[in-house]
Amino acid sequence: MKTHERAANLALAALSLAPLVVKVNPNVNVILTACLTVYVGCYRSVKPTPPAETMSKEHAMRFPLVGSAMLLSLFLLFKFLSKDLVNAVLTAYFFILGIVALSATLLPSIKRFLPKEWNDNLIVWRAPYFHSLSVEFTKSQIVASVPGFFFCMWYASKKHWLANNVLGIAFCIQGIEMLSLGSFKTGAILLAGLFVYDIFWVFFTPVMVSVAKSFDAPIKLLFPTADAARPFSMLGLGDIVIPGIFVALALRFDVSRGIKNRYFNSAFLGYTVGLTVTIIVMNWFQAAQPALLYIVPGVIGFVAVHCLWNGEVKQLLEFDESKAEAEEAGEEDQDDKSKEDKKSD
Repeated sequence: MKTHERAANLALAALSLAPLVVKVNPNVNVILTACLTVYVGCYRSVKPTPPAETMSKEHAMRFPLVGSAMLLSLFLLFKFLSKDLVNAVLTAYFFILGIVALSATLLPSIKRFLPKEWNDNLIVWRAPYFHSLSVEFTKSQIVASVPGFFFCMWYASKKHWLANNVLGIAFCIQGIEMLSLGSFKTGAILLAGLFVYDIFWVFFTPVMVSVAKSFDAPIKLLFPTADAARPFSMLGLGDIVIPGIFVALALRFDVSRGIKNRYFNSAFLGYTVGLTVTIIVMNWFQAAQPALLYIVPGVIGFVAVHCLWNGEVKQLLEFDESKAEAEEAGEEDQDDKSKEDKKSD
């Protein structure tokens, strides 16, 4: 881990804990926490191989429709069933998911202190009677899951805002680290669809705000305020993860070309500006705002202007992460073959 990445991790941890001991402006807290989470997630996504899950154009087109169906389903559940019952089921679900996300987030820091074979040797567990169902894990992952288990126990029993935020940040970091848009075209399709999705469900229906207030699970970050009538400011995890995976793609695009943070800087700046505008407008009108309304034009707009300025529109639009990986693998194989031929000579 590089110095700037370690500094970002420490700053994020300090900022999360700060409201416990000092008064922190919730508006500043929202912006800094979201930006640091995106920054950490982006750099964790830079690996020898691209993130495991790659989104296709078809998936990007369907995502707003699937998201709308899920949002409406949750709204109806809260409307016709007991809120306590729904939240009890969701707590059990996020208890398991939280252990997985938190242990995966802590793993890089923990595995450095463990024996190498604990990190490398896979253990395969097969379900009894269903041998096709199997899970692979390492001893290091088991060790990392222990603090995750006890932390999720605290969250489930107390539902403290800090526990909510730690789990929410872990979900965001894992989402940005593990998801790939594959190409900027797919990213533009996804962000454009969710731009419309966010505007519709916030401005034209009470669904989004109602679900956010009723949903007692770490799908949003909570920032303490001094206002008794509104004790917390909220930011949905989607407003971090969705633009975050686009910013991460820009960073990996720079890395693949051996360029230091050219388009990552513009994408990250666009995210920061978009989120800042969201907070300004929200405070001006004293009403909930669809954050993607401001973040999407910021992220896409800054990158678009930057690549137009550099005359690299074609290179950016033609970039495909899976093809780039295949080409690099082919070059490595060719180099290995050449070395073997030289040895045989």
